[in-house]
Amino acid sequence: MTAGIPAVLAERSEAEALYDFETGAPAGVRAALGMETLRVGGGVALSMREDTTQFWSKGLGFGFDEPVTAELMGRICDFYRSQRPPVAVLQLAPSVLPADWDEICAKENITAGSAWVKCVTDVETALAHIARRTPLAPELRVGPVTPADSSAWASVMMRVFDMQGRHLAEMTAESALRPGWHPYAVWQGEEIVATATMHVYEDAAQFFGGATLPSARRRGAQTALMAARAEAAHAAGCRWLVAETGAEQPGEHNSSLHNMFRTGFDVLYERRNWIWRPDGR
Repeated sequence: MTAGIPAVLAERSEAEALYDFETGAPAGVRAALGMETLRVGGGVALSMREDTTQFWSKGLGFGFDEPVTAELMGRICDFYRSQRPPVAVLQLAPSVLPADWDEICAKENITAGSAWVKCVTDVETALAHIARRTPLAPELRVGPVTPADSSAWASVMMRVFDMQGRHLAEMTAESALRPGWHPYAVWQGEEIVATATMHVYEDAAQFFGGATLPSARRRGAQTALMAARAEAAHAAGCRWLVAETGAEQPGEHNSSLHNMFRTGFDVLYERRNWIWRPDGR
């Protein structure tokens, strides 16, 4: 199932989704967050100087248009030095890491962080799994997010991820209004209790933002959102579904990962988060 998707598409699906998610924010939000971006070496470097979550400054998608070299990483790290985020996370497919990666890391003040897994499946496999899924609890309903829902939807997503702050919620809400994005929610009555979205890039659908309020967990919300997005990807003509989540360590259970497995995803590879910090920190 996973053998057919090239790593370049799996990585760029994520890179282009994050790039659009951040740069599509209103100008005032971008300014308040100190947001700047750089396209270089076929990838994207995203910087958010006022990000207290240390999540949104990321560099990814590198190693395909041109190799990862000391010169390329120097340009990327110079960009972050000029923008002054507190930290940046560099996410590179393991296949593109060069033989001198340790030397590059030592020079640029990059250290190894946690591991994520890149998960993929083809749309037909996902639809077959969906046909056998556990139904959503009867008091819940799933559906697309309308412009009128976008602010409440964004607020729930950011609250679950503990990313509080008006500007991040405004950035998230704006994504629900733009072409290429397919936002979904689960409601209990009139209240949004779970969120997710999907971005289409070429023939890949990037899954993003799956979040459920604690009060609504274990009732099928995320499985229903996986199904809704897989069906939307099929309607959009996508061949592949792509998602990322934290790698399970011994004794851990990552519910997001197992929700993906139930929708037919497999792990394509494990990918290290490489942490850049300003010199001297």
